[in-house]
Amino acid sequence: MTTRFKDFGKGSKVNNIPLKFKLHNEEFECYPALQGKVLLEMVSKSTSDDTSNMADSVLGFFEKTLKPESYERFQTLIEDPEKVVTVETLGEITSWLVGEYSNRPTQQPEDSSNGQ
Repeated sequence: MTTRFKDFGKGSKVNNIPLKFKLHNEEFECYPALQGKVLLEMVSKSTSDDTSNMADSVLGFFEKTLKPESYERFQTLIEDPEKVVTVETLGEITSWLVGEYSNRPTQQPEDSSNGQ
């Protein structure tokens, strides 16, 4: 009898390239990589018909992606009546971050020897 087994080692390599965005002339720093669970939760909650569940999902996503100091400043910014951040902008930032976390290569591409 044979046993089916696969050792996944330490998991996939993670990207350590800094990840930042700017909003209202403030720069916010995110973690360069996330647990896969965070993205799965985001997808799961964003497909819900419950709009409050979706809103909680987006706001919770920022809490998990932004480094603590950036998260505090981000919270202050999105509650500032003088610096309005629309729901569309929050959606654009979220989409960009999800794309960066799910599609970013784990290594820089090697230089091409023939210039292409």
